[in-house]
Amino acid sequence: MAGTVISLGFNRHDYAPANCDPVSEDRLDMGGTTADFARLDGAANPRSGPAPGRDAPGPPARFAGPSPSLALFLLDCAAIGLTWPVLLAILGVLPASTVTAALERLIYPGAGLAGLYVLGLYRRDMILETRKALGRLPLAIGFGGAGAVASLAFIGAPIRDQGWLFAATLGCCTASAAASRAAFYGLRRRGLFRRRLLIVGAGKRAWDLVWMLGKEGRNLQYQIAFMHDPALGEVDPRLADGSAGPIVSADQHAVLPTARRFGAEQIVVAPDERRGMDLESLLQCKIAGFPVKQYLGFVEKEIHRVDLKRMELGWLLFSDGFYFGLVDRVLKRSLDLIVSFLLLLLFMPFLLAAASAIKLDDGGPVFYRQERVTRGGRVFRITKLRTMGVDAERHGAVWAADKDTRITRVGALLRRTRIDEMPQLFNVLRGDMSLVGPRPERPGFVAMLARQIPLYQERHVVKAGLTGWAQINYPYGASIDDARSKLSYDLYYVKNFSILFDLLIIAQTIRVVFWPGGVR
Repeated sequence: MAGTVISLGFNRHDYAPANCDPVSEDRLDMGGTTADFARLDGAANPRSGPAPGRDAPGPPARFAGPSPSLALFLLDCAAIGLTWPVLLAILGVLPASTVTAALERLIYPGAGLAGLYVLGLYRRDMILETRKALGRLPLAIGFGGAGAVASLAFIGAPIRDQGWLFAATLGCCTASAAASRAAFYGLRRRGLFRRRLLIVGAGKRAWDLVWMLGKEGRNLQYQIAFMHDPALGEVDPRLADGSAGPIVSADQHAVLPTARRFGAEQIVVAPDERRGMDLESLLQCKIAGFPVKQYLGFVEKEIHRVDLKRMELGWLLFSDGFYFGLVDRVLKRSLDLIVSFLLLLLFMPFLLAAASAIKLDDGGPVFYRQERVTRGGRVFRITKLRTMGVDAERHGAVWAADKDTRITRVGALLRRTRIDEMPQLFNVLRGDMSLVGPRPERPGFVAMLARQIPLYQERHVVKAGLTGWAQINYPYGASIDDARSKLSYDLYYVKNFSILFDLLIIAQTIRVVFWPGGVR
């Protein structure tokens, strides 16, 4: 797929959806090539006529393949799975003499892979920033190896072998992960993870989708073609020049043949006006094997949040989700109790040291208690370590700002390491909060935000959380726009709640502790 990359140029001040994260780049690379788009002869012109034989039957939808994150994980598994036994054979420790020894040799590479996941090495930003990822590999592998040492010590495995196993894991898994990322980079450069989408509609909604895919999409690159008809609304000026992808006239080309010619892997229905849409032609595409997704459902699956800007209550009502089964609720509460108790035992020395430092710093109270809102709108008193001056809110409640002068010297360190949040574990044990859920807000802020942001109260159908999907994906917010953006993640969590989702969020929270971007 060699060719000149077609980029969608824009100035970020010209347009930014209210629920999109701020970006620093000035250009959005959609990964298309002129050679690939040339297969839709004349398609960049919405009024170009069909060529002979256009409607001839063609192949079904292309298989989309694994996501880049999954593909990189599989490469890591393959690389470590090949090199680890070879290393053990060279060291003369294969086969294992006992069951415990065999367990030791298996748990270390698995812990290394877990460390890569927990510290975010499979996230989109780390996949794109290869150099930064390479720099974090030793820390991630070392973190996983330390977890393996602790786990084996807990079950009573001999300590004498752990040192060399840890060193072997650090060297072998780091080198293997680096090699798999080099291979992945080469595959990405050849367009292996470029996904082809046919979008029905070329208006403002389609532009929003293009923007979000370029900045937050699960895949790294997208090749996009648009099918548009005047009955579906006006063409957005930012798409009219064809730089984001060719625009095919729907009144001169049928959807199914166009999807086949383009080699689309999925069809996304995203018109501004749906009354002129030909549903029968979309049904033919689905029967022929092309997945057809409605705009909001596609955004939810591809970007892992809910698009509040173009929310439709009908979609929210009739789509799957918002199910809280008895088993999941029992497991969630059990998880809250067990993990909170263990974390309090583990971090009690740090809490005592932090309390002493706060007292020595300015002589004020150690704890800070404040009213917050949890499930059902119930108000409770949250407990945190005090990180601001004693009279920090003498002028009323305000959001913390960047470089807030009210934060004490000790408080800045506690906020950066998240130790100030640890007393909230007592709130979790009492049942006021959960380990995972939307961030608890103050009643005054909740009332203000509920008046200005639709569906804001829906985040309170679950308990407030110590961590959450919004907290690990979006930096600290101090504005209504930030609150709206975080709500898009909170609603995704509430809609897709499961105990497994909670476990993944808890694991990813460790990354935020190591690299706390946006903490205030």
